[in-house]
Amino acid sequence: MYIVDMKRIFPLLILLLLTASSCIRKAADTTADGSELAMRHARLLSVKEHKGYVTVSITDPWDSTHVLHRYVLVPRDQAMPASLPEGDVIRTPVTSAAVYTSVHCGLLDELGAYGCIKGVCDLRYINLQKVHDDVKRGTIRDLGETMTPNIEAIMELRPDVILLSPFENSGTYGKTGKMGIPLIECADYMEASPLARAEWMRFYGMLFGCEEKADSLFSDIERNYNETKRQAASVKSRPTVVTEMKIGSTWYVAGGMSTVGILISDAGGDYVFKDVRESGALPYSPEKVYEKAREADYWLIKYNQGTDMTLADLRSMWSMNARMKAYSTKSIYCCNLSSTHFFEETPFHPDVLLREYVNIFHPELREGELTLKYYKQVKE
Repeated sequence: MYIVDMKRIFPLLILLLLTASSCIRKAADTTADGSELAMRHARLLSVKEHKGYVTVSITDPWDSTHVLHRYVLVPRDQAMPASLPEGDVIRTPVTSAAVYTSVHCGLLDELGAYGCIKGVCDLRYINLQKVHDDVKRGTIRDLGETMTPNIEAIMELRPDVILLSPFENSGTYGKTGKMGIPLIECADYMEASPLARAEWMRFYGMLFGCEEKADSLFSDIERNYNETKRQAASVKSRPTVVTEMKIGSTWYVAGGMSTVGILISDAGGDYVFKDVRESGALPYSPEKVYEKAREADYWLIKYNQGTDMTLADLRSMWSMNARMKAYSTKSIYCCNLSSTHFFEETPFHPDVLLREYVNIFHPELREGELTLKYYKQVKE
């Protein structure tokens, strides 16, 4: 009987929710400018503290003259201010969230806000076992695919916010953007440096009531990163490095201004594509990459398969792989994404990845034997 009733009233619920405006409040800004909360590295975030609320503005990564999104954070234990600036009003701390990305599930878990995750998208790409266990138990809802989420399930769940990754010209996100639920556009991946992306945890801490923990964690990460970077700056030689491999007819190359390029440089490496002044990944012909990278001292590869990659695997994939200098010197290090939490952890822990790169590139700086968390040296 309950199911039948829900089917009858669901169209009305959709209409009510799509026209609701209680969560998305628009008003003229009659308040003072507020005091700026300085971001030390993040360039896409602007945070201001006002009396009774905090405003957070995200600069559009693809058009810096525009604001991608603006939020007004109002503490739950305070009365709603009579006048608020334009933006999505969010009562904090957030107690329930739909999370579309694995990396943010991992961060919320680390910040102690895992219990706020009530729904996820793209479950098959989430490499956290506890999420899968909770989906089976029914304490977390499987909301389908990121690009085609289950709108009915989201409306039944009715989370305080939805965390998703924006993309260029993503618009209003179709039906997802019409439910009256604030969309937290997680543009952290578009920041220009590893520490800039990691600093977004301070914003997420504000949302989920773990601001002090997020600030403390980021300060530790920042300190560790900069200390490792200083150590790597003292090296006398910088080995050349190439990344990834031929997939089909294409070899995707990270630009020199990408997080990968910056990490390699900060680790005392000489990235062979450092002169490509791009921050994203670019498709190259494998032959072009081979000509530029065949003499590279180190080769870093990420892949996803049930077994560890071997030199024989690389040779069978493309005969030219065996002609790379790093192949002959066995200086290839691979990260198997199926057995590590690389994408869940490293975006917000660039200090750990930087230390790993330094340990690979510069044995002279190691303290004891080589120990790696994500990469393994490829063997025959």
